[in-house]
Amino acid sequence: MSVNDRKMKVLQAIVDDYVTTNEPVGSKSLIERHNFPVSSATLRNDMAELERMGLIEKPHTSAGRIPSDRGYREYVDSLMTLDSLSDEERIEISGRIDESVGEVRDLLKNASAALSETTGYVSLVMTPKLAGSSLLQLKILMIEPGKALVVMVLSAGVVKDKVVRIPNFLTPDQLKEISDSVEKSLNGKPLDEITLVTLATSVKETRIPDSLLNQVLYETYTAIKQADRLDVYLDGEHNMLKLPDFSELSRARDLLGTLSHDGMVAGYVNEIEKESQGSDTYMIRIGQEIALEGLEDCSFITTTYKVGDSISGNIGVIGPKRMDYSKVISQIDFVRYKLNDVIKKLNS
Repeated sequence: MSVNDRKMKVLQAIVDDYVTTNEPVGSKSLIERHNFPVSSATLRNDMAELERMGLIEKPHTSAGRIPSDRGYREYVDSLMTLDSLSDEERIEISGRIDESVGEVRDLLKNASAALSETTGYVSLVMTPKLAGSSLLQLKILMIEPGKALVVMVLSAGVVKDKVVRIPNFLTPDQLKEISDSVEKSLNGKPLDEITLVTLATSVKETRIPDSLLNQVLYETYTAIKQADRLDVYLDGEHNMLKLPDFSELSRARDLLGTLSHDGMVAGYVNEIEKESQGSDTYMIRIGQEIALEGLEDCSFITTTYKVGDSISGNIGVIGPKRMDYSKVISQIDFVRYKLNDVIKKLNS
């Protein structure tokens, strides 16, 4: 083994031990746990070089070393090998996700809960980006005078609905005529191609006065555009409070403050996904690489799941930098596999 290879093995051992024990790692414990065929003095020299390289650092209160952000980055990029999940873990995850009853929304909630329970960290599942999906059905249903429900079925297998205001004098028959005309005209049309002009054109053959039509069309247009709004399912925030990494009140407060703004987290996920240029590989951000205040002591792992050939959503985990990256990625990967499989069956 070359000197450089040995140094990387030392770094790998330090990361593995620190993940397991949450205690700074010294040369003596490395020899005891990993049987390095060199002296303690040689290991101390290797550790000193790793420290000069910025890959490990010394906490103020200990003679041992812990990985730096750069050290974790080197580990996940070059040293990590993925674990395989046990049959028991696969069965547990599958059982939770298979509880879903035909609604993509329920499926995503269950997937988020399963991932949080499995990892012990914070899970994140975002609904698919639906702008490119097509409108399969649209119904405008009278609830009471002045109020209706717009129900949309999209090609991604997602059902969206929105309560809207309509003119008080509009009758159920008139509303059905509008609904049928809109649905017939817009069937199969991508959401991002639907405009107010499109809607107006779809009802030009109806016999309903413009004074009644215009409000219904505007409210329906708003409902269609809001169908592309991303829903974010965060689960397991309380898990982080159990970890020694966030025992300090200020760290816990900053973390939970950021996680409470799920729109901010979703926006960040969208930004880093743009950097991946649509790749379905894992995006791993560590410590100071995360451009969200409050997550400086975290790592953030995200990837995509598929809804059809061209539509995707995001799935990921937020945990401490001292996470078992190999295990967590394997857990995310299996949840993603289950999501893809169940969504495919729902859409078939």
